[in-house]
Amino acid sequence: MATDRPNIVLLMTDQQRYDSLGCYGAGFAHTPNLDRLARDGAVFERCYVNNPICTPSRASMMTGKHLPGHGVYRLYDNLPHGEVLFTERLQHAGYTTALFGKLHVSSIEEESYRRHPHDGFDVFEPCLEGSAHMDAPCQAYARWLEERDPEFYTRLKAEGRKLLHPPRNRHMTYWAAERTIDFLRSRHDEPEPFFCMMSIFEPHNPYEHYPPEMGALVDADAIPAPLPRPSDRTWEPPDIDRERHHNHLGDIDTFTPEALRKIRHGYHSAVAYSDLEFGRVLDVLEETGLAENTLVIFTSDHGDMLGDRGLLVKGAHFYDANVRVPLLLRWPGHIPQGARVNALAQLHDIAATVLGAAGVEPEGMPAARNLLDAATGTVGQLHDHAICCYRNSGMSLEREYWDPPINATMIHEGRYKLNLWHTSADPAEMPGELYDMEEDPHEMKNRIGDSTFESIRSRLTDRLIKWLAENERRPGSRGGETRP
Repeated sequence: MATDRPNIVLLMTDQQRYDSLGCYGAGFAHTPNLDRLARDGAVFERCYVNNPICTPSRASMMTGKHLPGHGVYRLYDNLPHGEVLFTERLQHAGYTTALFGKLHVSSIEEESYRRHPHDGFDVFEPCLEGSAHMDAPCQAYARWLEERDPEFYTRLKAEGRKLLHPPRNRHMTYWAAERTIDFLRSRHDEPEPFFCMMSIFEPHNPYEHYPPEMGALVDADAIPAPLPRPSDRTWEPPDIDRERHHNHLGDIDTFTPEALRKIRHGYHSAVAYSDLEFGRVLDVLEETGLAENTLVIFTSDHGDMLGDRGLLVKGAHFYDANVRVPLLLRWPGHIPQGARVNALAQLHDIAATVLGAAGVEPEGMPAARNLLDAATGTVGQLHDHAICCYRNSGMSLEREYWDPPINATMIHEGRYKLNLWHTSADPAEMPGELYDMEEDPHEMKNRIGDSTFESIRSRLTDRLIKWLAENERRPGSRGGETRP
C-alpha cells in the first residue's frame, strides 16, 4: 500500500451549535485549541446537518447518504445491516481504523449490545454516553472507569445523569482523549495510514456535566441572552409551539431567565472542556511528527437552541442554532491556512471527503461532495442547496414520538431558507417558514405569507418537491428499531 496518503483524525462533539467557537465569532467562548485548528486550516461557514437528531444525523455522516439512502429516520431506528460505513472502505484500502467514544448510527439500545456488521473499525472502544448501559459489552469507558476507580464507577452507575461535575480525570471526555492519545503514540512509526475517530458526549445536556474548574473559563455575563420569540408569529407553524411546551426537556415557560442563563453557561463551559481535551490530542499529533501528514476534521451532529426563540435543545425546527454546525479541516500543505469557505456543505460530505483523501472512490454516495475541493479553492460551490429532513425523529415531553407525527423538511439554497411542515397534501397549504438569510440572519422575519416573496416560495417548493420525489421512494426505517 502507498504510504503517502494522509492519516485522518475525526474529532466530534454532540449537540454543538456553530456559533459556540471563537473562530465563528463567539467572543465569550474559551476555545483556543479549536480556534488554532481553524487558523491553521479551513473554516466552513455554512455546514448543515441532514437531520437535527443524533442517530439519523450520524448515520448520514458515516454512510455518505441522506436519510432516504440509509433508512434511519428516528432516534431509536437501527442502521440496516446492509449499509456500509466509510470506515470499512478505508479498511479495504489498507487503513487501520479506530473509534473512541460515540458512534450512534443505530439506537442506543442496539449499539450498547451489538456491533454493526459493517462498522469498519479495527480498534473499537465505543461509549454512547458515560452513564448509559454501564454493564453492556459495548461500553468501553465503563470498563476503564471500573478498573481505574471502582468507587466512582459505582456512584456513576447509581446516579447516572444526576451525578454532576465529575472530576476531569474520571470524565468520559478525558477517557476518550487518553485512548486517542495512546493510539496515536502507537502509530507514529507504523507504515500504514490510519483513521481515528474521537467522539464525545459534550456539550449535550445535562448542562452541568463539565468538571467544576471549567466553569471559571467562561464569563457567564458575556454570553448573550437567548434570542426572543418573534413578535409577529402569525405564520408560525403550530408544531413550533408544540415544541416549546412539550419538548423532551420540558415546557420552556417553566424555565426562569436565571435557569436559561445557567444552561447557557454550563453549555459553553462544556465546550471549553471539550476544547481542552481536543487540544491534548492535537498536541500529541505535533509531538509525534504525525501532524504534517494528517487530515484533521472537527464537527458535530447538530446544534442546541439553548432557549433561543423560546425553544430548548433540538427538535422539529430548522433554525441555524439547531441545524448548522461547526466544520473545521486542517491538512498542512494541502489546505491553505486561514481559509474561510462559504460554500454550502452537509454532514454527509465528510464520508466522501475522507474517502477522497484516502484515494478511495466514494461509491454509492451520489449526493456527497469532497470538502477538500472547496477548502483548497478548486471549486467555489459544493451544493446548490442543502436538505434537512425531520421525520417524527425525536421525543416529546412524554418520552414518546410525537402524536400526531411531526414531519418537515428544510431546503436552503444559500440566501433563502424554506421550511415546510407536511401537514397537508397540497404544498401551497403546508405551514412553513421562509427566511432571507442575508437580510435576516437571526431568522426573525418569516416571509412565508409575504406576497413579495411568493415567487421565491414557489421556486423553492418546486425544488423541494422534486427532491422528495427523487429520493423518498422508500420512506421510513428499513433496519427496524429498538426502544428502551
